[in-house]
Amino acid sequence: MRSLRRGLTAAAVPAALALLLTSGASVPAAGDSTDRWGGDKGGGHHDAATITSEPWGTTGGGEAVERYTLSNKGMTVRILTYGGIIQTLEVPDRRNDPVNVVLGFSDLDGYIESGNSPYFGALIGRYGNRIAEGRFTLDGVTYQLPINNPPNSLHGGDVGFDKLVWDATPIQGDGTVALQLNLTSPAGDQGYPGTLDVQVTYTLTRDQKLEIHYTATTDAPTVVNLTNHTYWNLQGEGTSSILDHELTLPASHYTPVDATLIPTGEIADVTGTPMDFRSATAIGERIREPFEQLLFGQGYDHNWVLDRPDDGSLQLAAKLRDPDSGRTLRMWTTEPGIQFYSGNFLDATLVGTGGRVYRQSDGLALETQHFPDSPNQPQFPSTTLRPGETYDTTTVFDLSRGRR
Repeated sequence: MRSLRRGLTAAAVPAALALLLTSGASVPAAGDSTDRWGGDKGGGHHDAATITSEPWGTTGGGEAVERYTLSNKGMTVRILTYGGIIQTLEVPDRRNDPVNVVLGFSDLDGYIESGNSPYFGALIGRYGNRIAEGRFTLDGVTYQLPINNPPNSLHGGDVGFDKLVWDATPIQGDGTVALQLNLTSPAGDQGYPGTLDVQVTYTLTRDQKLEIHYTATTDAPTVVNLTNHTYWNLQGEGTSSILDHELTLPASHYTPVDATLIPTGEIADVTGTPMDFRSATAIGERIREPFEQLLFGQGYDHNWVLDRPDDGSLQLAAKLRDPDSGRTLRMWTTEPGIQFYSGNFLDATLVGTGGRVYRQSDGLALETQHFPDSPNQPQFPSTTLRPGETYDTTTVFDLSRGRR
């Protein structure tokens, strides 16, 4: 999954955009059962791809935060420079009215002050998911990370990439718009070795797909596992549970966990278990079964091993469908795994963008990734990044409104 291609820089914006839009396999069209939208109500003059920005408050440390709005043919995505957060993602319903299908907060304070952070829409790093006891050994040296999800380290530590302000560069392409975000994480940040230069580019394509392209380079050996933690509800944010959503995961195996949600090291067959989503299955159909793995996670909070070639190509990672609206999300990735989290710890204490509280299973996350605790599990795909290498991965969100 690693390319020796050099990391892209803000100084090379045109080349960066061209590379992003032409690299990797193309994502297949949605298919006959789905319907695309052609723009806002009122005509084609609203169809041009646009990107705008506005001030969106300051952090406690006085750093200014901006919100960027990317729009293209009726699809609108709002992204914060704080945490690289996807705050809202709107797509038209059958009446062509915009519907926000992701969870988030209506102001910056919601993201900064939420005590038990749900990581709504955020970029996660340096290491997405858990590392056992916050400790790993690399080249004979042991590193200790913050224990922010006792007894483990979760999503990069106390101050992960989701809590930092990124440098932003808007990019206007031919029928596309993109937002390039850059961040430098110094050596020792949250206990990780090496200075890590990270670039994440969100691109809203001419066919209304949202691409996320991640690259990173380091000046010393380190571990890297970047992802995005968007919570989806295809019925509409704050409207209902996702338990009726139908999920398909092209994965015949998953990584079982212990009671602290650290992988045991086993690669287990999903056959005959509630972990089998190889055909479309309602999320709520088996979530309350007395299956040990579901008891550990209080629902689904596990990594699936995708059935895919190890060639760095874009492959289908998940299909999610809301049977009521017919709206469908397809996710494509170059990553070997995907974490499905069923919103188990949403507890009606957080108020979302629509002014409604989020209850358990009011949203779900699908996080493309390398496997949890890989630095301590040598049988898993490696997350080690060394000087001269470029961490390079892509995930695509492909939304469509279908027929019931």
